[in-house]
Amino acid sequence: MGIRTQVVLLAAGLLLSMGGAQAADEVDPWEGMNRKIFVFNDTLDTYLVKPVAKGYLAVTPDPVEVSVSNFFENLGEVKNIVNDVLQWKWGQAANDSGRLLVNTTIGIAGLFDVAKHMGMPRAEGEDFGQTLADWGVGQGPYLVLPFLGPSTLRDLGGMPVDGYTNPIAYVDHVPTRNTVYATDLLETRASLIEAEDLISGDKYAFMRDAFLQRRNYLVKDGEVEDDFGGDDFSEDDEF
Repeated sequence: MGIRTQVVLLAAGLLLSMGGAQAADEVDPWEGMNRKIFVFNDTLDTYLVKPVAKGYLAVTPDPVEVSVSNFFENLGEVKNIVNDVLQWKWGQAANDSGRLLVNTTIGIAGLFDVAKHMGMPRAEGEDFGQTLADWGVGQGPYLVLPFLGPSTLRDLGGMPVDGYTNPIAYVDHVPTRNTVYATDLLETRASLIEAEDLISGDKYAFMRDAFLQRRNYLVKDGEVEDDFGGDDFSEDDEF
């Protein structure tokens, strides 16, 4: 997911939190516990993960950054395809399967996104939490997980299935597997640095509202209700 998408959706989360989003005590009944875990995660991020991510951005040429991002996005197509099928999104399943085939072969293991130039655009992505939502499972309370960050009870239930659909999990050599996981984390964290400029006020509440709005956006395939009475919000809308 690109920086532009992150920025737009974080801004949408802020606007909705200001404009009468669902009361915090309804979506976040475990706020006291969540805030303690958030402080732990934020401290770890401030003093370890974020500095390393900034160092990665500083020393890595832009083309290499793009290739690394493309590689992990390509691995994610496996999870996308499984959940596309489970949600009966056959058109999207065909698109994502084509992307996986083309980028893994012509795109040299996904380092180059050749598929987008062949009429197969990159989708926002699917996971089993979204599949559970499609099957009618309620969101449940908001959760902050140690090390992993924002989630919901429904998404927590989907994590084991997502783990099985992650190709990295099947790398037999443990040091290599852990290195790939760490690189994936680093690349993801680096991609979020520019979007942090939008965060203001209570950081915990801002991140919670932005996360929940992002999940709502994904579950509804990009159609998000505008609490201000206008048309539905989508990623392509301009502010």
